[in-house]
Amino acid sequence: MSVKTTCPYCGVGCGVIASKDAAGAVTVEGDKQHPANFGRLCSKGSALAETIDLDGRLLEPMMDGAPAAWDDALDRVADGFNRIIREYGPDAVAFYVSGQLLTEDYYVINKLAKGFVGTANIDTNSRLCMASSVAGHKRAFGSDTVPGCYEDLEQAELLVLVGSNAAWCHPILHQRMLAAKEKNPACKIVVIDPRRTATCEGADLHLPLRSGSDSVLFNGLFAFLAGSNAVDRGFVGNCTTGVVDALKQVGGQTVAQTAATCGLTEGAVGLFFDWFTRTERVVTLYSQGINQSSSGVDKVNAIINCHLLTGRIGRPGMGPFSLTGQPNAMGGREVGGLANQLAAHMEIDNPAHRALVQRFWRAPVIAEKAGLKAVDMFDAIADGRIKAVWIISTNPVVSLPDADRARAALDACELVVVTDCMRDTDTTRHADVLLPALAWGEKDGTVTNSERRISRQRPFLAAPGEARADWRIICDVAARMGYSGFDYASAAEVFREHAELSGFENDGRRDFDISALAALDDGAYEVLAPVQWPVTSEHPAGTPRMFESQQFFTPDRKARFVPVAPRAARNATSRDFPLVLNTGRVRDQWHTMTRTGKTGRLLSHVFEPYAEFHPEDARQAGLQNEGLVRLTSSWGEMIARVVVSADQRRGCVFVPMHWNAEFAGEGRVNALVNPATDPLSGQPESKHTPVKADPYAPKWHAFILSRDAIRRPASGYWVYGKAGDCTRLELALDTRPESWRDWARAQLGLDGVEIEWIAYRDPAAGRFRYAAVRDGRLEGCVFIAPDHTLPSRAWLTGLFAEQQLSANARMSLLAGRPFGAGEDVGPIVCSCFSVGRHQITAEIRKGADSVDAIGRCLKAGTNCGGCKPEIGKLIGTTTQPRQAIAS
Repeated sequence: MSVKTTCPYCGVGCGVIASKDAAGAVTVEGDKQHPANFGRLCSKGSALAETIDLDGRLLEPMMDGAPAAWDDALDRVADGFNRIIREYGPDAVAFYVSGQLLTEDYYVINKLAKGFVGTANIDTNSRLCMASSVAGHKRAFGSDTVPGCYEDLEQAELLVLVGSNAAWCHPILHQRMLAAKEKNPACKIVVIDPRRTATCEGADLHLPLRSGSDSVLFNGLFAFLAGSNAVDRGFVGNCTTGVVDALKQVGGQTVAQTAATCGLTEGAVGLFFDWFTRTERVVTLYSQGINQSSSGVDKVNAIINCHLLTGRIGRPGMGPFSLTGQPNAMGGREVGGLANQLAAHMEIDNPAHRALVQRFWRAPVIAEKAGLKAVDMFDAIADGRIKAVWIISTNPVVSLPDADRARAALDACELVVVTDCMRDTDTTRHADVLLPALAWGEKDGTVTNSERRISRQRPFLAAPGEARADWRIICDVAARMGYSGFDYASAAEVFREHAELSGFENDGRRDFDISALAALDDGAYEVLAPVQWPVTSEHPAGTPRMFESQQFFTPDRKARFVPVAPRAARNATSRDFPLVLNTGRVRDQWHTMTRTGKTGRLLSHVFEPYAEFHPEDARQAGLQNEGLVRLTSSWGEMIARVVVSADQRRGCVFVPMHWNAEFAGEGRVNALVNPATDPLSGQPESKHTPVKADPYAPKWHAFILSRDAIRRPASGYWVYGKAGDCTRLELALDTRPESWRDWARAQLGLDGVEIEWIAYRDPAAGRFRYAAVRDGRLEGCVFIAPDHTLPSRAWLTGLFAEQQLSANARMSLLAGRPFGAGEDVGPIVCSCFSVGRHQITAEIRKGADSVDAIGRCLKAGTNCGGCKPEIGKLIGTTTQPRQAIAS
C-alpha cells in the first residue's frame, strides 16, 4: 500500500510517498510529482519512517498523572473551562496552538475560541517564527500575501538570502536554487548573515553584517536605488503610495555610511547594491534572521520597499519571499490562528469582518478585540489573569523565550490542558489533563506551504491506542461546553466550511479565497492535488503568483511604502554581558526533537547542544574547542559544547534551539533568550540576547554507550540519545565515586548480572575504560577522563552490531582506538548514508576534487544534498595530492 502525503517538518511542504508492506514495515520516498520537491527529501524527511514507532507515545487520556477515560477527561476540560469563563469571563482562558496542526484542526479551535467562547486569547508557536512577516505584508500590501512561488527562484538572476540558512533550514529549496544557478551561470546568490553558514558555500557574495543591522542595509539599498535608473516610476506612481516619506527617511544615506554601521566593507556593500540595481529579476528570501527581532516588522518592510521602488513584484523571477518555518504556519494564518486575526485573513479590529464571521458561524458571540500574543499570554498565565490554558501540539516550556518563566507560569495555572502525541515532554509534565492526539502518518487533513500551496496529509497508519484527531477532540470539548456547530463527521467537512467562509461575501477585496474547493465531496477531497490559493471560479487550478494585476488589497488597491527608522535591539551588550546570543536550527533536527530525536541517524550529525564562538572571543573567554561553556544572560543559563570557528562573527555566539529536558540537562537555550518583542508583531527577539561565557570545567568527563536505555541523571550536564544500535549518554561530573568500576556497572544497569568485564585503568592519568560483554556481544562501555579528550564514539557504536566481539575489538576497547576493529569514520557529515568526515577527507587526499566526485565514491550528497556545503568546505580545506607536472 502506498499513500501520497506531505512532510510534517518545514514550510517547504515536500510531497512524500509512504509505503507499507504486508508485514507493516513503512518506507518513505519523495513524491516526484509534487511541485514543491519533485521527489527530493532532506535528511529529516528521508528518516520519517524511523520516527513513527510508538516509543514514548501518549496512548490514553491522563488526569493528574493517572490514566483516565475519554469521557471523564473531556468533561474535566469542558467543566473547567466553563466554570472559569462563568466566574472570570472569557478572557480568563487561553489556547496556545501550533503550526504543526493541520488546517482543519486550526480552523475548529479558532472557531471555538473566537466565535463561541468569545476570546481572542488564542495564539500559536508560529508567533515565534513568522509573525513579523504577517505584519510587514499587511502594512505594505493590505493583506498577509506571499507574492511569489518557487518557480521564481529558478527564473531569478539574483537570489538574496537574508537571515536564512536555507542549506540547513530549507534544504530542498536551497538545492533548487543551486541547480538553477548551475543551469544559468549569470545567476548570482548573495547571503546576508552575521555567520558564515552552510548556505554561504554556494554563494557569490557573503555580507556578514553586524547583528541587527538589516534595516540599515536595506535602507541604504533603498537610497542607492532611488538615485539609479532602476526605479520603476510608472509602477511607483500608479500602484503605490508613501514613497516620498519613505525616501525622506533614508535621505543622504551613503554606501560608506551603510557599510560602517553594518560592520561591512564599502566594496562589498557597493557590489551588492550594484548587482541589485542592474539585475531585473531579483528574489529576496528572508526567514528567522529577519523575523525574530524586536524590529522584525520594520526589517520586512525595508526589504519590501526596495522591491516596490523597482516594481519587482508580481512578475516572474522577482519579489520578496518569506520562507516560513513550520509545515502549516501558512494554514494557521488562513484560519486566523494568531491572536490578532480572524479566519479567512479577516481582521479582528474590523467591525464588518467580525460581523461577517459571526454571521457565517452563527456564533453566539465574537471576540471584539485582539487577544494576547504568545509572550504576553504566558505573562498573563504567570500573574493569574489567565486561569486556564489549553496547549495543543507544541512545547512552549522549551521554545518560548525566558523559558523558565513559561515553566513557572504553567505551575501556577489553575487548569493546564495539553493535547499531544508524546507522553513526556517539558510541557506535558505540567498538565492537569493530557489528551492523546494522532501523529503524522495517522492524521488526515491539509497543510499550506511557503508558496501558498495547499497539500494533503493522508493517513497510512491506524490510530494507536486511544489517540484521536485534534479536530475531533476540540469538537468533543465544544459540544460538552454546550456549543452547537461542531458536529463535523470528517476532516473533509471541516475543510468545506473553511473554504466556504473564504468566499463568503468576498468581492475580491480579500486575498484568501479558496471558494472553488467548497463543493468538494469526500472523494474529491481525498484525491485533492496540491494547489496554490487563491482557488476561485476564475482560477479553479490555483494562482501561482500574486499581484500580477499590480493591484493590492489596501482600500485604494495601491501598495504602501513604509518609512523605516532603524533601531537597536531592545537590550544592548555590556561589560557584564559582552556577547550577542543568536539561536537557530541545525540541519538534521526539528523544533524540540520530539520526533527527530527518536532516530540515531539524525542525531549522528550533531549530538550535543553547542555554542559556536569566533576564535578571538573563545580565547578571551578562556574556552577550548570541544570543551564546555556556561552561557548566562539576565534571564537564565545553560551549558553547551564549545565549537570554535572563524565562520562566526566576532562578538556573537550561536546556539541551536532544539535540546530539552528529555535529551539534555541544562541544554535549553531559550531559558536565556531575551523576551523582548516587536511592538507590532509580538515576535520575540531570538537573535539578540546579551550573554556572557565562562568555561565550565567539571572534574570528570565521561560517555556511556549501552545496548539498553541508560538512566539519565537528575541534574548536571548530560546529553542523551540513540546512536546506531545503542544509546549514548555524555556526562560531566564534579564528584568522583568511590569506585569507577562499580559506578560503571550501575550506570549500565548490570549490578547482579553475569558478564565478562573488560577494564583499563590509569589512575595517575585519571583515565578509565570499562566494557561489559555478555555471550560474546558488547552490552555497554564507559569511558572516563579528567578532560574532554575522549575517544571517538563513531567506531565504538559500530561494535554493537557485531554478534561476537573479535580479539581486535576487545583490544580496541582497552586501547581506546579502533586497532583494526571497525573504522573511525569521524563525525557524520552525510546523515542520509552515514558518511563521516574521515571517510570524505580520505577520498579527497586520494584525489576526489569535487562534491560530485565524493558522491560517486561514497554516495554522500547524492540524496537530499543538505551535506553538499559541508563536503565542499572539506574539499577546500583538506590537502589534496600534488598533480604531476608534465615535462
